[in-house]
Amino acid sequence: QVQLVESGGGLVQPGGSLRLSCAASGIIFRFYLSDWYRQAPGKQRELVASITSGGSTTFSESVKGRFTVSRDNAKNTLYLQMNALQPEDTAVYSCAVTGIDAWGQGTQVIVSS
Repeated sequence: QVQLVESGGGLVQPGGSLRLSCAASGIIFRFYLSDWYRQAPGKQRELVASITSGGSTTFSESVKGRFTVSRDNAKNTLYLQMNALQPEDTAVYSCAVTGIDAWGQGTQVIVSS
């Protein structure tokens, strides 16, 4: 059974930074395309970042240049480093593995002064 557990969210002022983590059990991240999604209140879920098994990364236009995604293979953990946060980044952030129907509870990020 695949389990994903996100952490690291919180309240941050505009311009601040947060690093989100996603720990997995039942699956090994480095063998898959892994993703970070976010969903803001009243909006559809949005794919913001992906990392391939080979370590290549892609980002949505809305976060490109501000967010980075990485993976610690030894810890089987996915990370999303978020810099220069803006109020429009406020959302629940979740990790996922492409092709695997498993979601964690997500972690709330609130960007507000």
